[in-house]
Amino acid sequence: MRLSASAARRLALAAQGFADPRPRGRVDRRHLRRAMGYMQLIQLDSIPVVARTQYLVLHARLGPHDPDLLDRIAYRHDEWMETWAHEASLVPVTDEPLYRWSRARAEAGETWGSLVRVAREHPDYVDEVLAQVAERPLAAGELTDPRPRAGEWWGSRSLGSLALDWLFRTGRVGIRRRPGFVKEFDLLERIVPAEIRALPTPDEDEAHRRLLDRAGSALGVATVQDLADYHRLPRRRVPARVAELVEEGRLLPAEVEGWERPAFVHVDAARRRRPRGRALLSPFDPVVWNRDRARRLFGFDYRIEIYTPAAQRRHGYYVLPFLLGDRLVARVDLKTDRGAGVLRVLGAWSENGAADGELVEALAAELADLARFVGVPRWEVTGRRGDLTGPLRSRAGDLTGPVRSRAGVQPVPLRSRAGVQPVGSPGAASGPTGGAPGSGGGAT
Repeated sequence: MRLSASAARRLALAAQGFADPRPRGRVDRRHLRRAMGYMQLIQLDSIPVVARTQYLVLHARLGPHDPDLLDRIAYRHDEWMETWAHEASLVPVTDEPLYRWSRARAEAGETWGSLVRVAREHPDYVDEVLAQVAERPLAAGELTDPRPRAGEWWGSRSLGSLALDWLFRTGRVGIRRRPGFVKEFDLLERIVPAEIRALPTPDEDEAHRRLLDRAGSALGVATVQDLADYHRLPRRRVPARVAELVEEGRLLPAEVEGWERPAFVHVDAARRRRPRGRALLSPFDPVVWNRDRARRLFGFDYRIEIYTPAAQRRHGYYVLPFLLGDRLVARVDLKTDRGAGVLRVLGAWSENGAADGELVEALAAELADLARFVGVPRWEVTGRRGDLTGPLRSRAGDLTGPVRSRAGVQPVPLRSRAGVQPVGSPGAASGPTGGAPGSGGGAT
């Protein structure tokens, strides 16, 4: 099979749900379940500069909706569960058996050294922590003896927090989230239904084969490296499993225009109509989290600059790529200023200097939708960096229609478009993202 670059893009975006129109009416749980069915997993991250990534990826596919829908599905009704997949992720709870291999490896010591040391050096304390969780769900600070430690950043994490993360990585406990993205630990058996826990544990090769099949479905067209990266599988063993999926007819060998490595098309990937509409993508969206794949598919050179010193950043602290049709056509440095009630555009750049009217109108409409979703009544261009800030400035202003927030939906009247003044760059985000256990994680 030979694919043009444009056909590969369409397959990849359709596999992620972008060939489907956004719901016209009220978004409900069925829409979120369908989006999860496309993606197979949702990466978690603690950075709330615009909104946390788990909410942004759903907005990209569904448009404005009540963010609490995710929390109800994942953390109150336990339809989805947190596990270590593509970094810390939400996955359908029915997939729990497919991740037991990872927890078994962690039990054998294949995880962060700090967690292994706690388990080996303080086994009685870990048992006591587990006993407290068995009594009631709790956060790390609610342990009777959290054992705080001195140090900086992750070195200052309490012994209790490390013990809880060890128990999470090895499958004794699971995580729900309280407001503010606070981890609440509970016994895994109280999160995963008994009928799922009773399912046989697939051996590691079978689990990898099934996860690679899911990755193929979510990616549409992919290299071996892409497939391995989706669930962060051990790459040494992946080629053999991919060969088995080819033999089974689940993956079809392909050549893609401009790709140096062989590709595979998932059997369920349909050549659908051209991807619809528009979307601002989280840096941790599956469409762009693999930077090499984003370059191959879209010619889009993208890196997240959270850890880059401010003076050395090329585009900004938290920059969202803008998808229009089947191309990434712009990028926008954004920050939600909740105190002022505004979504701030700190910088905006078109790709290849193609700042035409269609792009500007589509991006302005998407910024308005995103402002509604994050619960602020207006968006403003408060920076001057990039060729799109000028054209966008004249289209910014207060919103009409409902603004959704966790407090409910309230109508916002149309107001005049007032002038704006430049502001400084965003401050530090709350919470690290460097792949610490159970915290969320960085992108490739």
